[in-house]
Amino acid sequence: MKKQFLRFTALLLSFAMIFLMSSCQKETPKLKYTAHYFDYFDTATTITGYTETKEEFDAVCEEIKGLLNEYHRLFNIYTRYEGLNNLVTINEVRDGVHQTVKVDEKIIDMLTFSKEMYEKTNGKVNVAMGSVLRIWHNYRTWGLDDPDTAELPDMEKLREAEKHTDINDVIIDKENSTVLLADPEMLLDVGAIAKGYSVEKVAQNLESKGITSFILNVGGNIRTIGLNGENKPFKAGIENPDKENEETPYIEFVELSDNSIVTSGSYQRFYTVNGVNYHHIIDPETLMPGKKYNSVSVITPDSGMGDALSTALFLMDEAEGKALIESIENTEAMWVLPDGTQVYSSGFENHTFEYQTD
Repeated sequence: MKKQFLRFTALLLSFAMIFLMSSCQKETPKLKYTAHYFDYFDTATTITGYTETKEEFDAVCEEIKGLLNEYHRLFNIYTRYEGLNNLVTINEVRDGVHQTVKVDEKIIDMLTFSKEMYEKTNGKVNVAMGSVLRIWHNYRTWGLDDPDTAELPDMEKLREAEKHTDINDVIIDKENSTVLLADPEMLLDVGAIAKGYSVEKVAQNLESKGITSFILNVGGNIRTIGLNGENKPFKAGIENPDKENEETPYIEFVELSDNSIVTSGSYQRFYTVNGVNYHHIIDPETLMPGKKYNSVSVITPDSGMGDALSTALFLMDEAEGKALIESIENTEAMWVLPDGTQVYSSGFENHTFEYQTD
């Protein structure tokens, strides 16, 4: 009995020693690293991550950059790349018609998603509006290059271009991975979807590999992956669309975990004609920039959907927009009216917090 007692006591002491040793071993702390780029989608990209080493962070960044570069090239509507069929190739007209173009599956998936967003937003987001948006793009470019001669597009020209925006003329053959624009005067423009969609696909790729504690910001399309280095939600600020108010650069602060926030606003890209600013979010009904809001921010798990929804809500009446948001699970929105009033969907403020400076 005495020997059994001694063995039992020794066993307890062994477990105690193991427990003490394991409790004394600290986990390697994760450090915060940040990288900035201006190579994708003609906008700034910021990658922030928490890793044990700088080498680990750099390796993840290289993977992110490679994926963003691939999507940037595929979804580009202005630049050709040797040996690559992209949206420029699809938009090209030869012998008076568009050609059936074999493309990467990523383009097929993005255009299929775009058609789904067209239906969900009742046509407010239409990637087949390129003929109209190209006119606005050209006038905006000319106006920015020479502000003294800036002018608005002719409405008759816009109405003529509108005749070539039927999304049903975007013919997708998934089995053969081809795309054809059946209308010779149609052009694709995926500006309302491409960035957010690409960010979401990059995030999903990282998640599939078990990578966590990263936040991607591509031109304001923000997607968080997991928690930060302290195992807490990431924090992000929503910009004040009133850029003259230097004392309040942010109007809300939100917490995000495996979530995204995307903002569309009149302050982001615009040019000025006779003292009036004309931004880039064009209403498919009026063919003019939307006037209902200064900005709309959407929180949703899917950054691609967030990109499309923020554009759609910017062009919808408040009641219609709220009804749409309330119909989508885990999705919230905030509207900023022209007078600066902030309007929220039912659960948006559950994501907000009071920012306090030290």
